[in-house]
Amino acid sequence: METNNNQTKNNITEKELHPMSGMAMLFIIIIGILAGVALCIAGPVFFVDMTGVFVAAGILLIVVLCILMAGLKIVNPNEALVLTLFGKYYGTIKKDGFFFVNPFATGFNPTVAGTVDGLIAEISESAKKDGHKKGRTMSKKVSTKTMTLNNGQQKVNDVQGNPVVIGAIVIWHVSNPTKAVFNIENYFEYLSTQCDSTIRNTARLYPYDTIDQENDEMTLRGSSLEIAQNMKGELQEKVKGAGIEILEVRITHLAYAEEIAAAMLKRQQAAATIAAREKIVEGAVGMVRMALDKLEDDELVVLDDERKAAMVSNLLVVLCGDKDPQPVVNSGSIY
Repeated sequence: METNNNQTKNNITEKELHPMSGMAMLFIIIIGILAGVALCIAGPVFFVDMTGVFVAAGILLIVVLCILMAGLKIVNPNEALVLTLFGKYYGTIKKDGFFFVNPFATGFNPTVAGTVDGLIAEISESAKKDGHKKGRTMSKKVSTKTMTLNNGQQKVNDVQGNPVVIGAIVIWHVSNPTKAVFNIENYFEYLSTQCDSTIRNTARLYPYDTIDQENDEMTLRGSSLEIAQNMKGELQEKVKGAGIEILEVRITHLAYAEEIAAAMLKRQQAAATIAAREKIVEGAVGMVRMALDKLEDDELVVLDDERKAAMVSNLLVVLCGDKDPQPVVNSGSIY
């Protein structure tokens, strides 16, 4: 029985309210307050024998109308107001405007500064080091605007064990204000924590880069867009219970950690040099083969195996060398 009650608490169904206009009620309250003041003044002047009754009625009317004023709510565009009534969920106003609701219904938002929940809820240490705001607001309304989360850079190990520094931003908004305030103690902090976890988990699945250029394996450096999409899917799955929708994830920073950056740069340079040499040698061998075939086809000169070997050696030195060749004129016979 207790388990079923817990499940019910964690699965509150959002109920959108469509309250009456606040302007009409504000007009009634103003007229009523004026009437109450008139009763307090008219009693002693026109009804001396019933002064106490008129004054008491006027004061009572003013007090009741002042209580009703607590039911006037203003909701700005791209905001929502989640209301509770004596500790129970009352409803959510998602439409912007000026409304009147039950005056005893109060806005609920655990991220509001000054509340116990709001003081507990703060953005993680990594976010605070980068100057991000704490997960607290000054209004009990829940913003549904599109927001950006940037937790800064963090050091993780890729699938090969190399330490890399990676940073990402998350573009998001609250899609279900009711879930955001009831299911999670602080949805700002919750999203920040899940974002850090998703970045670490995803970075560990891929290498930073691959030496083999013909390898189709996904890497953090070469497949950042695809990996960002994977991050988005994983992060959305984690925060769907918090009423948050992930719009986009972008990798903003990616580099080897400082302690291995120089060594990895040398490795990349060596790999590039080897790849370039392979292309040069492959092209040189093709040119030598073409030259020998052309000489034989045109019968310009007949070379034995020894002379062919010498010619191949000389051509490869010329074609593969780093320095410009120095021409040597042979004035005698080649035999």
